[in-house]
Amino acid sequence: MNRPITRESYARRLNRVAEHIWAHLDEPLDLAALAEVACLSPFHFHRIYRVLIGETVTETVSRLRLQRASMELARSATPISEIARRAGYASNPAFTRAFRAAYDLAPAAFRAARRAEPGADPMPVEIQDRPTMRIATVPHRGPPQQIGQAFDRLMAWAGPKGVVMPPAVGVAVYLDDMSVVPPADQRALAGITVGPEVESDDTVTIHELPAGRYAVLLYRGPYAQIGKGYEALFGWLSTSGEEPAHAPCVEVNLNDPRKTAPADLLTELCLPLKS
Repeated sequence: MNRPITRESYARRLNRVAEHIWAHLDEPLDLAALAEVACLSPFHFHRIYRVLIGETVTETVSRLRLQRASMELARSATPISEIARRAGYASNPAFTRAFRAAYDLAPAAFRAARRAEPGADPMPVEIQDRPTMRIATVPHRGPPQQIGQAFDRLMAWAGPKGVVMPPAVGVAVYLDDMSVVPPADQRALAGITVGPEVESDDTVTIHELPAGRYAVLLYRGPYAQIGKGYEALFGWLSTSGEEPAHAPCVEVNLNDPRKTAPADLLTELCLPLKS
């Protein structure tokens, strides 16, 4: 007699799929092969994935490849033709159409806009007293721009658990000083807010971010260009009379990147302050 598949089992299976997609992003990703990774029927895998993850496999792969392309455009001098090839596009025009549809800018224009332009609208900073935040987390080690891999593993866990955005929000916690620690060794946590009924398990660890005073900047735009928000936040700090606490910055993702255009993503950049 077959045992019923539990939510924990679905979470583990989809977690394996998320890891496989990231590890093979430069290769063709066949639905039947992914179903085999998940140990699920190829006939039903696509529907199960879409319901529990919130997008189709094709949408996931396209989003991740374009997201990686946006990071390369913003942070490297790699030729656009090479970035297009790695993203799975046979020609620059095809890549440009897909990238413009997702990011509202052609690749070259996106690269040119990597830094804040003089005279651009200022990004205001507010000092807020924020409550304790309880989050389920998956660890990430490596360059901060690759934390999406940990978030995809986390979403593979969250879907079967019924933890969805909204009302939950994504939270990234960067544990090391990025100006000192080499990118390959930097540690971070990819998190999602959860209630007291959720406990640590084989996939996630529960953390509580302490209540306190934070300087908060609301950044709007692609994650690849979030450095502009941090430049504005620390520029404000230098003239504010405030002093940062000995605690990591926190990013709160207010909308779901699977369902939101990159230009419309809202992220709170939260810098803890001394009381």
